[in-house]
Amino acid sequence: MLLPRGAETRRMRAARTIPTAVSCALLALGCVMAAFALELAVGFMPAAAAETFDKFASNIVFIGAALVCGWRAIAVREARTAWALFAAGLLAWGLGDLYFTLALWDLDEIPVPSIADVGYLGLYPCFFGGLALLARARGAATTRGLWVDGAIGALAVAALAATLLFDAIVEGTGGSAATVATNLAYPLADLLLVALAAGVLAMNGWKLGSAWCWIAAALAVFAVSDALYLYETAVGSYANGHVEDAGWPLAALMVAAAAWRPADVVRPAQAERLRTIALPIALALGCLAMLLYDHFVRVNPLALGLSCATMLAILTRLAVTFADNVRMLAASRDEARTDALTGLGNRRALIDDLDTALADPAGEPVVLALYDLDGFKLYNDSFGHGAGDALLARLGQRLRAAVGDAGRAYRMGGDEFCIVAGGDVGSLVSECGFALTERGDGFVVGCSFGSILLPREAVTSQAALSIVDARMYLDKAGGRASAGSQSKDVLRQALSERNADLDEHITGVATLAGAVARRIGLDRGQVEEVRLAAELHDVGKVAIPDAILMKKGPLDPAEWEFMRRHTIIGERIVSAAPALAGVAKIVRSTHERVDGNGYPDGLSGEEIPLGARIVLACDAYSAMTSRRPYAEPLTVAAAVAELRRCAGSQFDAAIVAALCSEVEPRKEGVSPGGSVAPRPA
Repeated sequence: MLLPRGAETRRMRAARTIPTAVSCALLALGCVMAAFALELAVGFMPAAAAETFDKFASNIVFIGAALVCGWRAIAVREARTAWALFAAGLLAWGLGDLYFTLALWDLDEIPVPSIADVGYLGLYPCFFGGLALLARARGAATTRGLWVDGAIGALAVAALAATLLFDAIVEGTGGSAATVATNLAYPLADLLLVALAAGVLAMNGWKLGSAWCWIAAALAVFAVSDALYLYETAVGSYANGHVEDAGWPLAALMVAAAAWRPADVVRPAQAERLRTIALPIALALGCLAMLLYDHFVRVNPLALGLSCATMLAILTRLAVTFADNVRMLAASRDEARTDALTGLGNRRALIDDLDTALADPAGEPVVLALYDLDGFKLYNDSFGHGAGDALLARLGQRLRAAVGDAGRAYRMGGDEFCIVAGGDVGSLVSECGFALTERGDGFVVGCSFGSILLPREAVTSQAALSIVDARMYLDKAGGRASAGSQSKDVLRQALSERNADLDEHITGVATLAGAVARRIGLDRGQVEEVRLAAELHDVGKVAIPDAILMKKGPLDPAEWEFMRRHTIIGERIVSAAPALAGVAKIVRSTHERVDGNGYPDGLSGEEIPLGARIVLACDAYSAMTSRRPYAEPLTVAAAVAELRRCAGSQFDAAIVAALCSEVEPRKEGVSPGGSVAPRPA
């Protein structure tokens, strides 16, 4: 349930506020602890009072600390079970210590194990559970790399403790099996607790807030106190009332103080922060030094094994870090190549994929199609940007599904989408156009598109995008008197006024070129572009004098040089209309030959735009089958034979095959290009 902002703030403040009774209890326990430590150190009390105080001070601190932790578990919901376990552990130790005080204090030889040991050892399972629950409640991280960091910290601390303390404890431990097991249980349990605390600290960049640091310090004090006690007992130097007896109640008081520290949730440290790696490196160097030291002075097998395990954990961390970095780099690359709104590839991904497809000219052909949404701006303005983004995301998923395994879909930005598909694409381009269509109450969103076949029509990604963009805008302009169509009509009219025969000839060439373009599988936009280029391929001849254009005899070299300029002139004239930029490039190349002997640029093979290769073959067929001032028309069969003879040298063989298939069924002697044609240039 959501709470008002003020109520939530009050709850958080209450969780961080120490009740007055608890403050007084901690202060009182602190005073008892200080007096106990001072008495053990300097003995300021009278002898009778000192003996009683020394016996029961530790019991008071332990049981009081247990009550403070228990009150924390009752009063504050956060980490309630964890602090209940801490309270139970302290109470178990306190009761065991109380039994020791009442029953065993004055004995010359203390039995091991005893009922007191049951209470003492009862602290450890409670503390294990409390540590685990508290780590989870305080936001301890659980990522794979940080778990390994935890293992490094735990193993390194355990190895260091085993090196310093374990030998002396084992050597001085004697007696029955039960005695040995009991005496060894304390250092082993302390070792595991300290290792667990160090591991959780390492998992969180060595920072979990003040409460956890107090607990870790308390566990360290416990471990040192146990080690000193067992060592002194083993060598026969321990006696009740030594200053080291203050270590256990001090640790208990530190745990009680930790219970009421601010309940701050510490986020995992950032990977780039120095302390995340500084302490693990220091611990690793310590383990490495211990392994080197073992060559000169043998250490115990436990310490040696823990040090080896630490080094293995460090190697594991290196492997995990490398794998994480590789994964993050891959994710970063994918993100840089992915459109955030639709999940499709973006323009960068498209360029990369096009470059890959064009890198192998002998590879399988692919189709590039560009789509621009029609009506989207009105939809966005009517329903808002949120609805517009949702529509783009929905259409993007439809486009992805329509492409399927045939290729990949992209969002170019704004309301433009794109696909690259290989193999037998068939009607895929149109199907993808339908996928980008949506109707509803008060709106219709459709799309215009253009496509290109690669590498047949372009050899670079930029050229391909330029062509497909022009074709897409031609398609967008279809069905209405666009600027491009109006410009074309003006040029056609100028050409007709210049020479009516030219107008009749180009009408036939345009019709035939459009039919051939459809036959080889070009889409509607590409067919329209080829047809326009065919209509305008001779527009440059308006600058050629009639004496050259209508000359009945052969042209001299100077006249041929003048004639060859008409494609360049035509490109300049057509490109004056921005909507016909793609058409202008085709017009320039309509007299290039596949063997490289054409003009004006000497292009060869697939360097020549596909539309120009279509127009060249159709223009030649129309000229051969039309009545000319210098020659009689050829029959369809003769013209077809001539085209096939020149296939592969002057004409594209695939275009010739499609053209012949288009004209051969026609009735013999009927020319699709009209009755009179100008001299072919």
